[in-house]
Amino acid sequence: MFRFVVRRLVVTVPMVLVVVSITWGLIRLAPGNFYTGEKPIPPAIVKNLREKYGLDRPWYVQYGKMLSNTLHGDFGSSLKYPGQTVNSILKSAVPVSATVGLLAYALALIVGTTSGILAALRQNSRLDYSSMAVAMLGISLPNFVLGPALVLLFSLTWFVFPPALWGGVRHLVLPVLTLSGVYMAYIARLARAGMLEVLRSNYIRTARAKGLPQSQIILRHALRGGLLPVVSFSGPALAFLFSGTVVVEKIFALPGLGNYFINANFNRDEPLIIGIVAFISIVFLLFNLLVDIAYGFIDPRVRY
Repeated sequence: MFRFVVRRLVVTVPMVLVVVSITWGLIRLAPGNFYTGEKPIPPAIVKNLREKYGLDRPWYVQYGKMLSNTLHGDFGSSLKYPGQTVNSILKSAVPVSATVGLLAYALALIVGTTSGILAALRQNSRLDYSSMAVAMLGISLPNFVLGPALVLLFSLTWFVFPPALWGGVRHLVLPVLTLSGVYMAYIARLARAGMLEVLRSNYIRTARAKGLPQSQIILRHALRGGLLPVVSFSGPALAFLFSGTVVVEKIFALPGLGNYFINANFNRDEPLIIGIVAFISIVFLLFNLLVDIAYGFIDPRVRY
C-alpha cells in the first residue's frame, strides 16, 4: 500500500503539469487579451502592458516561467484583481467552496444512502418505487432550476432564509440544499443497485442459512460490498464539490472558487486560470487516491 501511494503521488506532479500546459495553450490560442475591450487602446499603452507582464517575450520563455511558477506553487498576481495574488484569492475562495460542497455531500450521503438501502431491502414496495421516483426527479432537475425555485419559495415567499451572499449559517441552507439534490439522487440509486447485487450473492445466502440475524447480515456483510459504487462515485464528486460549483455560486453570489473561475475566463486572467486549474487537478487526483485506498479497506478482494 505504501509503495502504491508513493507511486500515485509521484505521478501527480507530471499530471498537473500536463493539465496546466494544455490550459495555457488553449488560453493562448483563444483570440483577444485581458487588456482588450470595447474601446481600442493606444499602441503605446499596449506596448507597456505587454512589457510589464512579459507578453513581449518568446512563447517558450513565457511557458517556462509558467511551469516554474506552478512547480513552486506561486502563480503571481491576478491581472484583473489589482493588488491580489492568485494564492490570496485561492486562500479566500477555497474555504467557501469547500464548506458548501462538503456540507452538501454529507447531506446527500446520509439521505441518499439511507433511502437507497431501505429501497433495496424492500424491493418492489411502495417505498422502493416512491424513493426511486424522487431520485429520478432529482437527477432530472438541474441546479439552475432548483436554486431559483428554493429562493422563490423560502426567501421571497416565506422569508425564512436569505436569498444570496455569504454570511452566517442561514446563508448556507439554500446553497447546500440546491447542491445536494442531484448527488442525493445519484447516491440513492447507486446504493440501491449495489445492495441488491450484494443481497443476491452466495455469501449472503450462506449467512442467512447459518441463521444470522438480518441486522447483522446487513450491517456486517452486505453494507461493505453494497456501498462500493457509492465509494467510487464519492471521489470525483467530492473533488468537484470541494473545488467549487459554478452554477450554485453564481445563483447565490458566493465568493467561491467556481465564481472566480468563471470571471477569470471572461476577463482572460491567465495567472488566475492557471492557479485554479492546478488546484482543481491536485484535488481530483488526491480524492481519487483516497477512494482507491478506501477500496483496499472496504473490499478484502482488492489488494495493491
